[in-house]
Amino acid sequence: MAMSIEQQHRCSLAGLCSVLILCWSLSCARAEEDKPPHRRFEYKYSFKGPYLVHADGSVPFWTHTGNAIPSADQIRITPSLKSQKGSVWTKTAPSFENWEVEVTFRVTGRGRIGADGLAIWFTSEQGLEGNVYGAADSWNGVGIFFDSFDNDAKKNNPVILIVGNNGKLVYDHQNDGASQALSSCQRDFRNKPYPVRAKITYYKKTLSVMINNGFTPDKDDYEFCAKVENMVLPQQGFFGISAATGGLADDHDVLSFLTFQLTEPGKDTPPADGEITKEEKDKYQEEFDNFQQELDKRKDEYQKDHPELKEHPVDDMFESVNERELRQIFEGQNRIHLEIKQLNRQLDMILDEQRRYVNVVSETMAKTGGGGHEDQQASQQALDALFNGQREVLKYVNEMRNSVSETFRLVSGNQNLGAGGYETTQHFNDLKEHLHVVKRDIEHLVQKNLPHEKQKCPEVTLPSCLSTTHFFVFVAVQSVLFIGYFMYRSQQEAAAKKFF
Repeated sequence: MAMSIEQQHRCSLAGLCSVLILCWSLSCARAEEDKPPHRRFEYKYSFKGPYLVHADGSVPFWTHTGNAIPSADQIRITPSLKSQKGSVWTKTAPSFENWEVEVTFRVTGRGRIGADGLAIWFTSEQGLEGNVYGAADSWNGVGIFFDSFDNDAKKNNPVILIVGNNGKLVYDHQNDGASQALSSCQRDFRNKPYPVRAKITYYKKTLSVMINNGFTPDKDDYEFCAKVENMVLPQQGFFGISAATGGLADDHDVLSFLTFQLTEPGKDTPPADGEITKEEKDKYQEEFDNFQQELDKRKDEYQKDHPELKEHPVDDMFESVNERELRQIFEGQNRIHLEIKQLNRQLDMILDEQRRYVNVVSETMAKTGGGGHEDQQASQQALDALFNGQREVLKYVNEMRNSVSETFRLVSGNQNLGAGGYETTQHFNDLKEHLHVVKRDIEHLVQKNLPHEKQKCPEVTLPSCLSTTHFFVFVAVQSVLFIGYFMYRSQQEAAAKKFF
């Protein structure tokens, strides 16, 4: 009997140990899954300014075709001319199982509508020339398209599309690839104050696209755009960027293209691609030393020829007054944009509440329609007074909207002047005074329309009574929200005019 109890204890302890070991192994596996992948920068499949090009105009490890124009700090894929095509591609094809690219670009143009767009590629072959945003059609791989022209007239552009292809698909230009896109999102990437950034990650057969909208200088401020799961891409492929223009034109400038190889946690990091020999390292080091000596020699000669620069060093690191004012305006517009989004959500809630109150009042009037003539006459007089008060409020709101529009127009007109700081401050002070005047007038209207004697609400079968005071307060809140909307419209128009 004692042996059986001892054996039971041993069995229970063994079972407990096995459960603990299983839980520990599961927690370790979960922790391994939650760890981010190891990122290794691949310089042979990347470019970034300054000193981006060689003396002969070529980009190291990349080839460019068509109307692409490399410069010291960027590559202009296509200039803002009609019917232009250009592209840049890696000279070698990497064999990455998982990868990530970060692309920084600008799409700018003088028109409200641009064309045709820009594309980022990972394909098994270089699509040097073609009709798909300047690259070849029927590709084998994936293309991320930044389409800025609305071919199908559905008013859903600019848009970002993920389109996969096995080498047999012909891109549907007329419908903007709507039926061929695996995923998409609508984002306006044209004429932004800061460069737009796209982070494209292919990890564990899942392709995801994150976008920095170009409204903020924060490089890590990304938001989700699109995602495709269970996507099989070629094991070996070329990275590329292409762009094209049509009847309309934009400048498509790529400032940087950074490529990273991703390795899953727990796996050994693959060896560096193309390890060079010691003789080649010594040769490159000798070339670098010679280049450094030549550079120092030229610096000394330049300083001897320009002695006046020693007393007045270059202060490019300090921003000018105009640059500071533009930065402050862009940051303020970004904050206004976020506030308008919040006000828009609140406005939708208030409109729903207003519809509910209108329905309740309509049902109540319908039920009391058979009452006395005196009650109907009193209700009609109260409604007339409310409508008259609301008309006066709307009149003051329109005056304030005109004042706000005029102020934004003056600010946008004076933002490039040397004395723009004082005038901008003065306009915003005038706007503040107008807001105070409108607020005082609205309070006066509310006090004027308040009843002198406390009146009892009509006895109706309602959950609550809507008094005149509540109605005016609701009208005032709604007017403020409409003001915010008009300010947002005016700000958007002013921001659009800056780049025309």
